[in-house]
Amino acid sequence: MTSLSLDSVHPLILRALEEDIAIGDVTSEAIFPPDADAQAVFLVKRDGVICGLDVARWVCEEVAKQSSDDSFVWESYMKEGSLVYSGSVVARVHGRARTLLKAERTALNFLQRLSGVASLTRRYVQAVEGTQARIADTRKTIPGWRVLDKYAVAIGGGLNHRMGLFDMVLIKDNHRDAAGSLSDALRLCHQAFLYQPAMRIEVETRTLDDVREVLTCLEHGLRIDRVMLDNFSPSEAREAVKIIAGKLETEASGNITLANVRAFAEAGVNIISVGALTHSAPALDISMKFRHDTS
Repeated sequence: MTSLSLDSVHPLILRALEEDIAIGDVTSEAIFPPDADAQAVFLVKRDGVICGLDVARWVCEEVAKQSSDDSFVWESYMKEGSLVYSGSVVARVHGRARTLLKAERTALNFLQRLSGVASLTRRYVQAVEGTQARIADTRKTIPGWRVLDKYAVAIGGGLNHRMGLFDMVLIKDNHRDAAGSLSDALRLCHQAFLYQPAMRIEVETRTLDDVREVLTCLEHGLRIDRVMLDNFSPSEAREAVKIIAGKLETEASGNITLANVRAFAEAGVNIISVGALTHSAPALDISMKFRHDTS
């Protein structure tokens, strides 16, 4: 997911503006006349990857529309996904002072969050360079932000895992426990999606014995696309990859950090899913600063 549409995020933008502005920006309305012009820049204060420029622009344009400010202009200085450094100016805006200040925090909230996710993703991607492994996200996203969080991961160079519960089968511990066994859970899912080849089936394994059980199911004709190695150590993941021997795609998941991600990649897995990309990414420090010159 390397592109966003306004339609996909517009309801979230409206909700965010409503919670911040409500009846108005009482401070700015007390200080600035309605027709006061201003310009400002979006200034990066820490190295990272810029992401969310269109969303920030859409926020500002929505505020300008609601404020009947036809003087508003947005100018981007960076491309989405660009590496940025402390002191970089990524965009410039012009319009009524009240418009810019109403839009400031909401625009920055989107821009900082998305840039933070993209920046952390890029660090993980760089950590496994030279291996076959791809870094993937999870469903551990901010509620309501799934599209945005996964977009930011993609901009950072990561791979999007399933979007939700609806677009991929993933048999986890609760499923296998309810079915009675790993094999029974696989059989039920195989039967349910026998005539839907586009629906991929992944199964979570806890041990090397689980991996062997999955391969037995595969040999018996059950459809399986990917094996997740959940909470395996790098050495256990290496052994699992040897056992699977290329018959299935492999994914390592659970307790993956920047300190150990390279070890998992060198174990030979195809995908490494990292919940921290979206549940623990620090925001990239960005501010909006007024400029007094009009050039």
